[in-house]
Amino acid sequence: MKTSQFEGVKVALKQDRTGYILTLSIHPDDLPEEILRDFVGARYQVVMVRLNGNEQPMNRETDNGTDPVKLAGMLCRDTGFQNFLFDIGNIFAASEQEAIDWMVEEFGITSRAELRSKPDAARRLYKINEEFKLWKQSA
Repeated sequence: MKTSQFEGVKVALKQDRTGYILTLSIHPDDLPEEILRDFVGARYQVVMVRLNGNEQPMNRETDNGTDPVKLAGMLCRDTGFQNFLFDIGNIFAASEQEAIDWMVEEFGITSRAELRSKPDAARRLYKINEEFKLWKQSA
């Protein structure tokens, strides 16, 4: 069985009475000729993997679709996250600097940029973010 591989970009998603309609933009050089030749209405088994910023398959369980550097910055500035860290005893005062200092120590990094090259630290960041979300729901 021959499979078709190509890269596409999601450009639209709509719904009709039969389900969802996903529209992908595919570069002409990437579109397999056999798909062009198939009749309208042909059925396909589809497997898709989202790519991260490094053109690598994204692991949704760990990547969460959010750049770890960006997430770390957003969390440290978030007063709710600061209060969460204070509430669970990880920092002594709810402040952005305390959150930054905690993150540097907790993840063994000298700057947030290292989160891109340290997958273990990024995984732990996503995990603490999930704990923070649960804490917010219960508060």
